[in-house]
Amino acid sequence: MRLLRVATCNLNQWAMDFDTNLRNVKESIARAKAAGAAVRVGPELELTGYGCEDHFLEQDTTAHAWECLKDILTGGYTDNILCSIGMPVIFNSVRYNCQVFCLNRKIIMIRPKMSLANDGNYREFRWFSAWTFKDEIVEFQLPIEVSEAITQDTVPFGYGYMRFLDVSLAAETCEELFTANAPRIDLALNGVEVFMNASGSHHQLRKLNLRIDSIRNATQTCGGVYMYANQQGCDGGRLYYDGCCCIAVNGDLIAQGSQFSLKDVEVMDALVDLDAVSSYRASVSSFREQASHRTNVPFVKVPYKLCQSFRNGMVPTSPVQVMYHCPEEEIAFGPSCWLWDYLRRSQASGFLLPLSGGADSSSVAAIVGCMCQLVIKDIEKGDEQVKADALRIGQYKDGEIPTDSRELAKRLFYTVYMGTENSSEDTRSRAKRLADEIGSFHLNVPIDSIVSAFLSLFETLTGKRPRYKVDGGSNIENLGLQNIQARIRMVLAFMMASLMPWVHNKSGFYLVLGSSNVDEGLRGYLTKYDCSSADINPIGSVSKQDLRAFLRWAAIHLKYSSLAEVESAPPTAELEPIRANYSQLDEVDMGMTYEELSIYGRLRKIFRCGPVSMFQNLCHSWCGRLSPSEVADKVKHFFKYYAINRHKMTVLTPSYHAESYSPEDNRFDLRQFLYNSRWPYQFRKINELVQEMDKDGKWETPAEGQLTMQTGAQGSGMGVVAAGSANPSAGF
Repeated sequence: MRLLRVATCNLNQWAMDFDTNLRNVKESIARAKAAGAAVRVGPELELTGYGCEDHFLEQDTTAHAWECLKDILTGGYTDNILCSIGMPVIFNSVRYNCQVFCLNRKIIMIRPKMSLANDGNYREFRWFSAWTFKDEIVEFQLPIEVSEAITQDTVPFGYGYMRFLDVSLAAETCEELFTANAPRIDLALNGVEVFMNASGSHHQLRKLNLRIDSIRNATQTCGGVYMYANQQGCDGGRLYYDGCCCIAVNGDLIAQGSQFSLKDVEVMDALVDLDAVSSYRASVSSFREQASHRTNVPFVKVPYKLCQSFRNGMVPTSPVQVMYHCPEEEIAFGPSCWLWDYLRRSQASGFLLPLSGGADSSSVAAIVGCMCQLVIKDIEKGDEQVKADALRIGQYKDGEIPTDSRELAKRLFYTVYMGTENSSEDTRSRAKRLADEIGSFHLNVPIDSIVSAFLSLFETLTGKRPRYKVDGGSNIENLGLQNIQARIRMVLAFMMASLMPWVHNKSGFYLVLGSSNVDEGLRGYLTKYDCSSADINPIGSVSKQDLRAFLRWAAIHLKYSSLAEVESAPPTAELEPIRANYSQLDEVDMGMTYEELSIYGRLRKIFRCGPVSMFQNLCHSWCGRLSPSEVADKVKHFFKYYAINRHKMTVLTPSYHAESYSPEDNRFDLRQFLYNSRWPYQFRKINELVQEMDKDGKWETPAEGQLTMQTGAQGSGMGVVAAGSANPSAGF
């Protein structure tokens, strides 16, 4: 029996912070060695941080990575342990994303990435090139400073594997796990038993099962040991890398790290039986046949043993049950950890949130409350780094230790209800109750006098005073009056965020939190430069439907009972006067439900539908429920206001990425922001299709209250609202 103890890790790296990154790498290696591991794999580009983006184009970034690697090698960290360390490497003036394999203060091999991630949030081809040479391993001349420090001139560079005396190991890097012609297939047929995947994979709702299934299937099909390492945390951008390092053997998961955590370093180890891998493969006839006429893959011989012989008491690690969080937990824990990283790394003293008592801002407040609960739990568990950060941010006196989440929230979380004559007592009281449950420092700030001052100034300048629609005003007047309120709140929020710490004799500043959701961003149902404009937004890529489910969950599990009342209330902006016969409602304003918006968003982004193909898809999905002309009206209504409001995405507050149909303009959803909102060609094609379908006469009127659709594997029930809109551009 050949037994091999292996270790993988989650590391909370920070792009371009080489001190933090190097410290975490060293700590993970030390913990792996303490556990008796002979092999350790770390995340992709762990020395620099994955999210350096255009900093990768700077020569300094690669040079500093080599300096950090030299520190690791000369410090004895790789003594008696094979370490995979991720960093950029320049070879023949071409930059590659590499895993560098080190053992006993020497570099054994450098493996460049062969399949680069270049869609969605990923842009690796902007900074790196893919290694395309599969038939040879070449010699790489080490930088002179490294060469002299470790007395080694060159190192094998390229695609291949390492053949030790008792085991063969090879690398895959992140994206290569998911490719159709994955490197592990040929490597497994060549006898490689252990695969080491260095990854930089971000969180997205309901995504983890795809990753875990890919890892398990990789070893179920080809047999073998699969070690997966990942970053965990906010490394300086919109993404939260969600860890979940793991080890799989022959289709079974035998170790799994946390998906969401405040820890800087988490190491998982396992004892694996390599003879079980050989036995598994030999039992599959098709594998034996393919391996017998394989394409040879180049390798590097390493005259060293990594395995242990069987001894009494040594038992291979048993399979574990895979741990998945429900979407509500993902919304609670992912953004909470992202906010904590952002807070402690930005040197801010806390957060300020305009809390309206509605679903969106209440969700953000609950997430901050969850963050405070996580901090206290980790302090109770003895995490010294979390404790040190909490003491510094909360500005505790010597000898004081945070022990209560509400007390911690009082120190670092301000909530402000900025009401007007249009605000209801219901939202005001809900905001106050939620603030009390969380523990935030809460203020009730009437802003009618500021609104009145603006209107008086406008009347002095123009001789006219705008009126609300319910008071006989036009749509233009109505919209302008709403925008004044919304934009005053933004200015007041930023003023208070900068000055309230001073008022309370605290140092630093507060970060303003935004609270617009992904559906409102898609539709443009937000005022440009209102309270949606903030420093960061933890829910900007979460759908309204998911937020409402989160509120129901948080009312019970976070013990914020007022959230149940928040969730049950109809969504409203409260920017227009409330009358006996009129109350402003979001879905009426938008001319569509939030459920419909989610469907349109998924079709537009995930299924890549323009107006015509969206119409065709929805005609198929809603056959017998809506007529072609009704479907056409809905599609044209959506695309009209999507086009009108797309410009708002250019100034969208940086938001936590959580949803695959996010309209975020910075890097995920790249489109123009000036459209012909009439869509003349596309809408004409839709009208032609409607006429053809009406001639066929095969459509039925929908039964009342019945309107559903299926988009691929996802379905969503929908209600019907009027296509007209009281406030169609919601703050253009």
